[in-house]
Amino acid sequence: MASSREIKVNGQWIRLDNTPPTTPLLYALRNDLMLNGPKYGCGLGECGACTVLINGVATRSCITPVSAAYQKEITTLEGLGTEQNMHPVQQAFVEEQAAQCGYCTNGMIMTLVALFERNPKASEDEIKQELAYNLCRCGTHMEILSAAEKAKALLAERASA
Repeated sequence: MASSREIKVNGQWIRLDNTPPTTPLLYALRNDLMLNGPKYGCGLGECGACTVLINGVATRSCITPVSAAYQKEITTLEGLGTEQNMHPVQQAFVEEQAAQCGYCTNGMIMTLVALFERNPKASEDEIKQELAYNLCRCGTHMEILSAAEKAKALLAERASA
């Protein structure tokens, strides 16, 4: 059983005794644990660059205090897969070249992973609605939508194998 000051990050329990409970989870992940998947974007929870999964739910880590993650499971982009064995959503983003500057990519991928866990057959409209609060300033929206559809197909292939 985890202690009251621990979080499970990418499968490993981490004790955060020296991190004040009000510290944004994003700061603990990036500064204390050196995880660079989640990005600091707006600091207001509006752009999605900092998105992580907490117990499978897409969560803005810049506005979530680390204390809200105690005894919970956090997954960051680094915890989804490896370069040799990517998560299907990551693989789809690479294959569809769905990143230009790449700053929004973390939020887009994490949001889609959470969506497809809940609804593996999400429609295009549901995908668009889910991604509506993830900002991309480069204009790769069409590639991101193509990657979402490709990821859905890859996940279906994996499920049927």
